[in-house]
Amino acid sequence: MRFEDLVGHQKEAASLKANIAQGRMAHAHLLVGPEGSGVLSFALAMAHELVCQNKTGAALEACWRQCVHHNHPDIHYAFPIVSGESSSKHSICDDFLPAWREFVSSQPFGNLFDWYRHLGLAQKQGNIGVHEAQEIWRKLNLKSFEGGYKIMLIWHADKLNTQAANKLLKLLEEPPAKTVFILTASDQGSLLETLRSRCQLTTLQGFSQGEMVNYLTQQGVPNSTAINLAQQSQGNMNKALDLLAQDSEEQVFGQWMVQWIRSAFKAKTQKSAVQELMMWSQEVAKVGRETQKNFLMYALSFFREAMLANYGMRELCHLSISVPGFDFEKFVPFIHENNIGSIAQSIDEAIYHIERNGNGKMILADLALQLTRLLHAKASV
Repeated sequence: MRFEDLVGHQKEAASLKANIAQGRMAHAHLLVGPEGSGVLSFALAMAHELVCQNKTGAALEACWRQCVHHNHPDIHYAFPIVSGESSSKHSICDDFLPAWREFVSSQPFGNLFDWYRHLGLAQKQGNIGVHEAQEIWRKLNLKSFEGGYKIMLIWHADKLNTQAANKLLKLLEEPPAKTVFILTASDQGSLLETLRSRCQLTTLQGFSQGEMVNYLTQQGVPNSTAINLAQQSQGNMNKALDLLAQDSEEQVFGQWMVQWIRSAFKAKTQKSAVQELMMWSQEVAKVGRETQKNFLMYALSFFREAMLANYGMRELCHLSISVPGFDFEKFVPFIHENNIGSIAQSIDEAIYHIERNGNGKMILADLALQLTRLLHAKASV
């Protein structure tokens, strides 16, 4: 991956490439961008540019070849991992490197859920622990294999647990010579302030519709299909590719959403619907925490678009939901200024508690009952 190969972000790439060429690189960088915006691809291009600079001819070709296969000896990776049946209690990222290389090569726009699913552990919630932080210390105190830069790329640095983050603070502040940290996160607010303050920030936006259409058509997607995917995905290339492969989790999310809404409406007059809501919460709680969080983010988007449609801004609505018997237009009037704030707050709180390993059944059951009350709130006259 070279800067020139990136989808979009050419202004940011040109700035960093100039800094690399002039030897004005900060020792720690934080790349922040929403899901599907190519943050990981950008981080890889940055790492590859650093280790391959000043090389020519056969040496340059050999360097790029190692980078393409993600096995350059001076580029080290840290990423969230989970403990499964085949991994030990104190697993480190090197134990997962073959799977990581496959994942990065096949899903350059993939998210955490895709990564966990690639590992076959989609019902787990991973992190970057203190044993990985110790491994980072060990690796970066070794000499560079080629005598140039050593790179530590930490994907989803927001998944560093507190112990690991604290252990890395000193290293981030005073790293060994010619060492560059590249941290990525989907939201800089989720990263400890002590880590953020030690990094130079680069913010990447979601892709434009033109960039998405151009990329998708280069992959052989018909132009009309590419335009439709870009409109639905709103800058999220990972979502567009999932929709193209008909592998989108949103198909299941749509069914869950409609089941939730229907039971919530019935609960006001039918006691049996409360039992339906409890069964719904148990069903959703069976999946992994990452999937639960993704569903709740989907729910936020669903309610947001319903409100926009209610106030005549349908051109800003791109969510597609296809569930037999459900008419989105009939649902729209129930989401308005008197309940959207409370709905969004309730969902945000549920996400917060799920991230902190709260009991999924209880969190989702409580949220389901709250929605029952909020959906029946009256709009202002």
